[in-house]
Amino acid sequence: MATQPSDAELIVSLQARVKELEIENAKLLAQLADCHSHEVDKKLHGPEGKGRESKEGNMKFEKKIEEKKPGYDTSFMSHRSKRYVALKVMYFGKRFYGFASEAQMQPTVEFELFKAFEKTRLLVGDKKESQYSRCGRTDKGVSSVGQVIALFLRSNLKLSAINNGSSGEVLDEKHEGEIDYVRVLNRVLPHDIRILGWCPAPVDFHARFSCLSREYKYFFWKEKLNIPAMESAGNKLIGTHDFRNFCKMDAANVHNYRRHITLFEISPTDVRYNGNQLWVIKIKGSAFLWHQVRCMVAVLFMVGKGLESPNVIDMLLDTTRIVRKPQYIMASEVPLVLQCCEFDDIKFMCSTDAGDALRLHLVNECQIFQLQATIFHEALLNCVPLSNDQSLLPFQGTKKKVSHVPLMSRPTEPSYEERRAKLNTIA
Repeated sequence: MATQPSDAELIVSLQARVKELEIENAKLLAQLADCHSHEVDKKLHGPEGKGRESKEGNMKFEKKIEEKKPGYDTSFMSHRSKRYVALKVMYFGKRFYGFASEAQMQPTVEFELFKAFEKTRLLVGDKKESQYSRCGRTDKGVSSVGQVIALFLRSNLKLSAINNGSSGEVLDEKHEGEIDYVRVLNRVLPHDIRILGWCPAPVDFHARFSCLSREYKYFFWKEKLNIPAMESAGNKLIGTHDFRNFCKMDAANVHNYRRHITLFEISPTDVRYNGNQLWVIKIKGSAFLWHQVRCMVAVLFMVGKGLESPNVIDMLLDTTRIVRKPQYIMASEVPLVLQCCEFDDIKFMCSTDAGDALRLHLVNECQIFQLQATIFHEALLNCVPLSNDQSLLPFQGTKKKVSHVPLMSRPTEPSYEERRAKLNTIA
């Protein structure tokens, strides 16, 4: 009797099939672009090149295209030369409702990016035709200095069909005369989004499925936290585990909650304020579940405050024993940063001019935030004075203490099996 394939084998098989379909889709898109290009030529110049319109007529036609609002007619661009590129993106997440546009709330980072693609006339066809992919969907308020997306963009180079969408081959050396994607996009993007680099990519590249690992950083003030206890607890997360008790469960779409963590580190930064030092947790893994990092950090903070033992990690990872996740509040999204995404053979580049402009912009943003911090500090100094022995003490000492309910004594969420059973009854 044939044995059923494991979850890991099914995932590998599905990922391989996705890549096959993407390559086939790229071939069809290239054929469609060629057909559309032929139709545009016929409209502009007549059949077989006869009865060409005058230069003045062509200019009127192009002007009419330009005047279309909102945006521009991307289908008119589909006969232009294009290439598949990966872009490295940074954004400060405070004002965004997450990265992905499907959040149904605006603004999102993705919305701003595609607005920039249209404004710079880099988008060839619409979003669906661009074979767009993203590495991750960071949540509302989360920032990134290493998000990666990939899509077809307009090219200055007269690339052959090999590089126009029908093969995985990339002309790595052909960059001279190419559009400076970083400089062009950064000129029109809002101040809290920047392109850090670009790289030509094979058309079977997928920003999500081709990613080898992702690294997150979570910043926090040390205050009275027990760092060695947090480190001891965090090291228990390394390895392959079922993390269903460390995430927001999506039973409708996610059926495998095993993930592999390769690195966990806690270290101090060189930033200090009011006698308090800023520390950072670094976590690296092949992939992460919805809200996984924020849930792990929340439990680590309980350990650091002495409210839970480091052994609570072992208990939560034992899903045969703890089948329902205890209810607890996730750590804040604001200090979380998607640090980097790792790929094979993807090396991002940035021209000297674009790099200089980028550094100048980031330095200016740092100065603006430092200035704002100084103003808030001045307000703090001008508060109603406290008694001498309490002046500028860490604020945690003034907070009302809330009695802690041990995680294992708290109400629990429905298990995965219970969620699936409920979904099946609805269906």
